[in-house]
Amino acid sequence: MPVTLEDKLVVAISSRALFDFEEENRQFDPRDPGPYMQLQLDRLDVPAKPGVAFSLVKKLMAFNTPGVQRVEVVMLSRNDPVSGMRIFRSGEAAKVPLERGVFTQGRDPFRYLRPLGAHLFLSANEEDVRAALNLGFPAARVLTESVQAGATYPDEVRIAFDGDAVLFSDEAERVFQKKGLAAFQRHETSKAAQPLPDGPFKPLLSALHRLQQASDSAVAGGMRLRTALVTARSAPAHERAIRTLMSWNIAVDEAMFLGGLEKGAFLREFEPDFFFDDQTGHVNSAALHVPAGHVSFGVSNRLPAAPPALPVETAATPPLPPAGS
Repeated sequence: MPVTLEDKLVVAISSRALFDFEEENRQFDPRDPGPYMQLQLDRLDVPAKPGVAFSLVKKLMAFNTPGVQRVEVVMLSRNDPVSGMRIFRSGEAAKVPLERGVFTQGRDPFRYLRPLGAHLFLSANEEDVRAALNLGFPAARVLTESVQAGATYPDEVRIAFDGDAVLFSDEAERVFQKKGLAAFQRHETSKAAQPLPDGPFKPLLSALHRLQQASDSAVAGGMRLRTALVTARSAPAHERAIRTLMSWNIAVDEAMFLGGLEKGAFLREFEPDFFFDDQTGHVNSAALHVPAGHVSFGVSNRLPAAPPALPVETAATPPLPPAGS
């Protein structure tokens, strides 16, 4: 029977998301990658320090037991195969048993998400994250400057999600940005019984729900999963969010309806292993307290349109002076 990952939670992750390669990354020159490759080779036996997503990955892999493997972590990196050797050795030293990896040496790695059937892609590369989201995969740009996860809950994977444009679509966010808070509240109150369309991270939440059910059946070696919805919504707009989760038959363990309060202080108390949000302000605030990732999806992340090309007769380059001037 061929090997398959279909029955597993699959996390695809880049080297800079899992390990602290910021010093090495500063040495990288795409025009001449040789010195960077040599540096990684010289440090082959020097284990890399944990990166921002390390705690999340290690805890998720603790759901695996000798008899049942429920989580698969695959390296998906723009690194070269030589650097890949150090990544695997660093994983071994940190007791994170990595088995699979794809190293593209500068080329786009996100195209391999489909054959992997990935439920999550974590990368420090913004373009790769956007491309993955456009393909329909939950993906986030890891803020490598984030603080490391706390050690208060060694037997719990704790993950926090924003609502609109992360778990849910950006339908309501578009109303808020176009018409303001009062219109947003009226819109959500009138549609309270109507579930929000799925957002990019709904498939991940569903996969985590299945993993939690497995832990409830005592398969996962004592590990537990705790999730939180951390949203700028407030009453009465809270009801539609809760009813949407109910329609999915998925419950989060905690829900914070903050009505615009800064999220960082609340996340500091929840102590997630990772937090996902679509708005850079919230992500930057969170990164001061917890590992955080930016989900570049929805109306808040639309790239500005390129300026129209100037017609030839009004081009910015001045015409040549007449001969003899």
